[in-house]
Amino acid sequence: MTITLITEGSMAEAEAGAGVEVGESASRNWKELIPDALGVIFKKLPLREALTAVPCVCKPWRSVAVGPRCWQEIDIQEWSRTSAPAQLDRMLRLLIPRSDGSLRKLCISGLAGEDSFSFVAGRARSLQTLCLPRCSVPGPALENGAAAGVFANIVCLDLSYCLTVGARALEAIGTNCPSLATLLRVMDLMEVINGPPQDDEALAIAATMPRLRRLEITHLQLRRTSSAREIIQRCTRLELLDIRGCWEVHLDEDFTRGFPGLRVIGPHFPDSHSTYGWDVVSSDHHGFLAWDFVVGDPDLDDEWEDYLGTSDEEEEEEEEEEEEYYYTTTDDDDEEEEEEEEEDADDDEDY
Repeated sequence: MTITLITEGSMAEAEAGAGVEVGESASRNWKELIPDALGVIFKKLPLREALTAVPCVCKPWRSVAVGPRCWQEIDIQEWSRTSAPAQLDRMLRLLIPRSDGSLRKLCISGLAGEDSFSFVAGRARSLQTLCLPRCSVPGPALENGAAAGVFANIVCLDLSYCLTVGARALEAIGTNCPSLATLLRVMDLMEVINGPPQDDEALAIAATMPRLRRLEITHLQLRRTSSAREIIQRCTRLELLDIRGCWEVHLDEDFTRGFPGLRVIGPHFPDSHSTYGWDVVSSDHHGFLAWDFVVGDPDLDDEWEDYLGTSDEEEEEEEEEEEEYYYTTTDDDDEEEEEEEEEDADDDEDY
């Protein structure tokens, strides 16, 4: 998005060229801006402002701020990493209903419990991107959700670091997710290095997800090269396969040469900071905390300030006090030095 700085002169020129009388723009009522335009603007704001400041401006703005125009994409992945399951569940129950069934993207870390997943599943049938890293939702719940059509429109799915997900859940998702093009199944090496083989997951992916274009299975515990071969042979649209950390997989050049449209990364780590020409699934994260639940309630500001820590205004006041103390102390020291110098001068004269 390009932002242009408009000066008074350029604004006047633009208005004159558009046939607008000078001074007319100053009398415009911004709350009468069409809701679709307001929705576009509010989505560009940091989440804290969108949730707490905007709804307090006026009724038309509040109507847009709590409506589906602002909540078709919900990304709370960064905040959820350090939040308790109860807080996480409460946040979902606050934000998802605002989408009014039009939620296209949901990114959340550490989703726990079947109840929370059932809430998401029952209100997010239009999802196209679903990121659930480190979720601990039971495998059977995922299987039942897939069978019920929860993943029917999913294009991008992130189930990284999820220890409760297994081959059966992946098979159910693949069978009931015909549009799936991107799957992230990255594992934490320290959590799986002493665990059982995960070749059955690779075979489930190969058997049920033929339309995949991007697959990341970093540190998935594959014990057989044939598992990776099966994925390559059956997922014929695959363009990127990331098998970094799958050290027991050995794909020779003669085999991969038969798939010119495929780029295989791994099993070694050539560059951990490269995205290899692909955009990440989740968008930029916005950190925000549980103040979302007190939107428009100024009486609870003090309570949430205790939760969030020192506010910016308090920090500025503390800095000013420190500066004032510093300068006051310095002035006192200077006066004491001047007095001592005068006393020394008097003694010299007497001598």
